[in-house]
Amino acid sequence: MSVLTRNEAQTRAKLLDVHSYTVDLDLTTGEETFDSRTVIRFTTRTTGDTFVEIKPETLRSLSLDGHPLDPGRLDGNRYPLDGLTPGAHDLTVDATMHYSRTGEGMHRFTDPADDETYVYTQLFLDDVQRVFAAFDQPDLKSVFHITVTAPPTWTVLGNGTTTQATEGHWTIAPTPPISTYLVAIAAGPWHSITTHHAGIPFGIHCRRSLAPHLDTDADEILDITRACYDRYHQKFDEPYPFDSYDQAFVPEFNAGAMENPGLVTFRDEFIYRSAVTDTERQTRAMVIAHEMAHMWFGDLVTLTWWDDIWLNESFAEYMGYQTLTEATRFTDTWTDFAVARKGWGYDADQRPTTHPVAPDAVPDTASALLNFDGISYAKGASALRQLVAWLGEKDFLAGINTHFTRHRFANATLADFIDNLAATTDRDVHTWATAWLRTTGIDTLTAHTENTDQAWDLTVDHDGTRPHRITVGTYDHSLDTLTGAEQLILRDRFELDIPQKTPTTRPGNRPDLVVINDNDLTYAKIRLDPHSWNTALTHLSGIPDGLTRALIWNTARDLVRDGLLHPTVHLTAARTHLPYETDLALVQGVLGFATTHIADRYLTPEDRPTALTTITALCRDLLRRTEGLTARDWEQHHTTNPDPGLRLTAVRHFIDAATQPDTIQDWLNEGTVPGGPELDPELRWRILTRLAVLGATDEATITRELDHDPSATGQEGAARCRAALPTPEAKQAAWHAMFTDDTLSNYLFTATAQGFWQPEQTELLHPYTSRYFPDAIALAARRGPAIAEAAGRHAFPAHAIDPRTVTLAEQALANPALTPALRRKLTDQTDDLRRALAVRNAH
Repeated sequence: MSVLTRNEAQTRAKLLDVHSYTVDLDLTTGEETFDSRTVIRFTTRTTGDTFVEIKPETLRSLSLDGHPLDPGRLDGNRYPLDGLTPGAHDLTVDATMHYSRTGEGMHRFTDPADDETYVYTQLFLDDVQRVFAAFDQPDLKSVFHITVTAPPTWTVLGNGTTTQATEGHWTIAPTPPISTYLVAIAAGPWHSITTHHAGIPFGIHCRRSLAPHLDTDADEILDITRACYDRYHQKFDEPYPFDSYDQAFVPEFNAGAMENPGLVTFRDEFIYRSAVTDTERQTRAMVIAHEMAHMWFGDLVTLTWWDDIWLNESFAEYMGYQTLTEATRFTDTWTDFAVARKGWGYDADQRPTTHPVAPDAVPDTASALLNFDGISYAKGASALRQLVAWLGEKDFLAGINTHFTRHRFANATLADFIDNLAATTDRDVHTWATAWLRTTGIDTLTAHTENTDQAWDLTVDHDGTRPHRITVGTYDHSLDTLTGAEQLILRDRFELDIPQKTPTTRPGNRPDLVVINDNDLTYAKIRLDPHSWNTALTHLSGIPDGLTRALIWNTARDLVRDGLLHPTVHLTAARTHLPYETDLALVQGVLGFATTHIADRYLTPEDRPTALTTITALCRDLLRRTEGLTARDWEQHHTTNPDPGLRLTAVRHFIDAATQPDTIQDWLNEGTVPGGPELDPELRWRILTRLAVLGATDEATITRELDHDPSATGQEGAARCRAALPTPEAKQAAWHAMFTDDTLSNYLFTATAQGFWQPEQTELLHPYTSRYFPDAIALAARRGPAIAEAAGRHAFPAHAIDPRTVTLAEQALANPALTPALRRKLTDQTDDLRRALAVRNAH
């Protein structure tokens, strides 16, 4: 399939104005294909040649202004339109299209729980051509008139309100001008809950087998939705720009969610069928807030080309966290951002594939797809948070509202955005944007403190080029009179602009702890002075503010990754301080790093068992801390009481780190952890996966568990367990399913890959390391970007931390046949291998 280049898009945009699409889809023609008929009304400004995109199973017919065209002229995914004359034109395209099993285009899913079928579109970034013919680029906005024929028991959802004219025949209200990638349709026997708010129809939808779980959480989801909607209307002058707001939780969705105007689609793991922590509920709430922000930034005002994707994602990421903090019970979201998201940005920004938040030019759509990463989301949101700290929220929002007013239902660029911000402030926003948005890499801020006569000095070394406005927090030791434990109390906070010209002098003796970037308002690596670092290591759990503790944990994380702190020191700090941690996001983040980075990658195979023992001992401490919780605590795990979530987190990580099967096998046999919780499906599959890794279960047991839980999640759990079994037969079957069969859906492929590679099975897996690279290259070429990304992310032999794997990867990267999506993932994974080797060699 040919990718669209920036130059081609600019040429076509100069030639065409697209006025409307009339699209008729028939979803009743079979399980493999559907029918698609499209009429595109457009105007040509001058005489010229162009093309329309479509990727059909069969292109039945085309006509231009009533004159038939030859379907045989289709070249890949492009149909040429030669010699267009100035004026109005109608292009009619009639085709049979493929359903997808990879979450691209029109995805079709049959629920194993009840055999009901659902379809939905995911047309981002250039997948509209998998559903209907289009001039597929973001700056050719148009009005869409869509009708759908569906089975009579189905409900059809779309970007606007839908009506059923006759049985099975649905009409979606015409859209305002939107980009092709934002068109959305979801059809099936949905379980729906509808209401109205501020005169707008609201709806939430899921497949029927998840109905009881959606019903349980419906009030929470709708309350979050209403609160964010109201808060955005306080922030933005432009009212919500569409006629309804539906949120559909759909199966086998590749992303977290997609901001289709009027019909946001979410992965339906956000409908919880098992116990979750309050931090996970906060994550769902943040995604709701993030996607709603896109209704203005992304949907109302859309990027002109994909080099400005950060305008969509960074803005929505920042607004999601900030609005959730302001409008809901989730008031500590920036702590979760620091722990769960910021490391994603830091990691991406230190790899060879790093790029500016706002790249100078993205040459084509394949390159654009690679930029949906920790830089466009986490780093970009961090940059905006720093901008607000420097500019002030009042001027920032004034600039945003100017942007919406000037470009409503149109397209805009970075230059437009910066000009609109600059119009509302005296600050030099253009210079700030150049320093922050056009550069790569991470600045490092290093603190130095010194006592002087009745005062102390702070100097901050600045390794980098960006200006920073930071908060400095100073802390002193204090004895807690209630517990007798030594705590740290805040002495003072003050602002500092970096680079500073001279040392900052403060009255009194040097504090016991000096934390630069204390409110985590900037994006930089932080290095504490030696005196403060020693205080942090010994008294981290005594620091009163969760965001400050998060910043110090991130500092420790960076030091480990840079080879400046032994991984076991980090583990010892976790063992010392996490049993007293009150912020669940921190517990989850630190335990996650300890398991997936330190134990699995940064320590040698010889040291790994000791690390896992430390993690299980830490989890036992957390379990002891949460003993005595009542059944009501477990039933109301969505309340603000953190203890049930803390216990659940400890149980999960104990399972994942278990080196012996006895304890978790007893839990599985009893159906409960002593003292709670009872094992729900997620915990049962988690235990069974770990037992499979340890060779303590078998195919018959997995099959029995699947009989008890035949859901889609159960199918994934069984696939993960089977791939994890330490037998040659199991590994060969899993490999064949992933790399030869080509029938696995995107989710079943991922589950199989997650089970396959296990650090405990190095000898058994050794032959597959070399097989991976040619097989992944061939798979990516056959199955496309979504599976290529999954193969690079989940099926990569990340456990094989040795020079041989690096050499094999480098040889694969020299292969010109690599697809862009797989090349990006292999480049990142190879760099992570090199870093892991460097960490091991540093100590």
